[in-house]
Amino acid sequence: MSEFRLLSVVHVFMIRNQQLLLLRRFNTGHDDGYYALPAGRLERGEGVMTAAIREVQEECGAVIAHGDLEMTGVMHIKTSNDERVDFFFIAKQWSGEISNAEPHKCDDLRWFPLDRLPANLLPVAGQALDQYRQGVWFSEHGWK
Repeated sequence: MSEFRLLSVVHVFMIRNQQLLLLRRFNTGHDDGYYALPAGRLERGEGVMTAAIREVQEECGAVIAHGDLEMTGVMHIKTSNDERVDFFFIAKQWSGEISNAEPHKCDDLRWFPLDRLPANLLPVAGQALDQYRQGVWFSEHGWK
């Protein structure tokens, strides 16, 4: 039997004044044109909270303290290409100015009212937000 390695991704809900920060994927080769949360792959030897803080800073320029991150859930995801276990966090406080720090991967960064999210929101992000609102900590996506 071949060795199986599971990919993990961290996602961060950044919320201020009942608005959610979303980035539209561009030129990545994966889900381009969809709005997503600040997110990225967990690197070898990196804790999930450290990864979440790093990804937000790399993508948006904001700095989040460990104490300002709250884990909201975990999702086991199956796509046509891989299987993942993703971790979702919420940050309601950070320092620094929000900006598009990766314009080669993101062609739009903006705040959306929580009750009017874009139709082209990544389904995983929408599901994770619904789960958070319902107080559900674990879910699956893409499994039959």
